[in-house]
Amino acid sequence: VQLQASGGGLVQAGGSLRLSCAASGRTFSSYAMGWFRQAPGKEREFVAAINWDGGYTYYTYYADSVKGRFTISSDNAKKTVYLQMNSLKPEDTAVYYCAMHPNREIRRLEDVRYWSQGTLVTVSS
Repeated sequence: VQLQASGGGLVQAGGSLRLSCAASGRTFSSYAMGWFRQAPGKEREFVAAINWDGGYTYYTYYADSVKGRFTISSDNAKKTVYLQMNSLKPEDTAVYYCAMHPNREIRRLEDVRYWSQGTLVTVSS
């Protein structure tokens, strides 16, 4: 599986950005895809993820720091996951990584099987 992340950039505090992550290669009927981020000098941390059960049911989960501001969604036909980031804060500045596991939640680094390259999000104050 290859993951291609895109959509990062420079935005002022209070602004919005949308990240995209396109998956290619082997496909899975059930999976978890989501986002982690790594700020300068800090460890990589979980941001948000979406789990599909192989049918039409899914659920989402978020880090407390982004609840109410970020929204994760997916387009299964395009094998793409999106992260809509609103009300951005300078502390959201980080390199964002797309992550995936075929059949379990991805809340911790060790849960992730596949990673994308990073995309940089910079929020100016």
